[in-house]
Amino acid sequence: MAPGSLVLASWIPDDYTAAVGKNTLLSSEGFNLISGTSMACPHASGVAALLRGVHPEWSHAAIRSAMMTTATELDSSMMPIKDLAMGAGHIVPNLAMDPGLVYDAAPQDYVSLLCSMNFTRNQIMTITRSNNYDCANSSLDLNYPSFVAFYDKNVTTGAMLKHRFRRVVTNVGAAATTYKVKVAPPEGVKVAVWPQSLVFGKKNEQRDYYVEIVYPSDGQGRVLYGSIVWSEESGSHVVRSPIVVAPTSAGK
Repeated sequence: MAPGSLVLASWIPDDYTAAVGKNTLLSSEGFNLISGTSMACPHASGVAALLRGVHPEWSHAAIRSAMMTTATELDSSMMPIKDLAMGAGHIVPNLAMDPGLVYDAAPQDYVSLLCSMNFTRNQIMTITRSNNYDCANSSLDLNYPSFVAFYDKNVTTGAMLKHRFRRVVTNVGAAATTYKVKVAPPEGVKVAVWPQSLVFGKKNEQRDYYVEIVYPSDGQGRVLYGSIVWSEESGSHVVRSPIVVAPTSAGK
């Protein structure tokens, strides 16, 4: 969510070398400038804290969703961000305060994910800090505001690889509204979404939809990118979710 490849964080030295009147002269040796995820994290966390202040009723998942689905794909020079450096895009705090729709998730949803990943009972208890959890409905399909379809790059060329997802969105915008979907599929990938419109009668109402990604293996092991965008008919909100189709054995 916050790769930090273009986030620059600087600091000044703690000690001063001399006093000049009421001011101090800092040493030129202690200045530094770094970037990376550890620098992006405070920025993203700060935006999350601001959103929590504006919407104290939102869950952590809803806040994350708002930050991701309203992010821009353009950099500061208004040029498209390179795919591998983008994540969901650059955070736009003002848009995140009013995202229109959010992808929410409850604690049990994460437990169901852990169960589906074959974590042991002790491992799940270590993470949840509780032995009172339910694995009856384990699922890898977490209600996350993005879609990742993995495939084995060694599979026979031409084989059709299919992934299906279910998502639930919550209307946090206007009471009565309609959203319509637009798909920008990754190169060579077929993406189907149904239904193609979501009608909400009131605020906090939920609607679900399904996504099917079909990719004919070309044996190249490429990482491919696309997106699903839900746009409000009034034009007030645009809710974007990235799509990534990637080989599980990339780099091997």
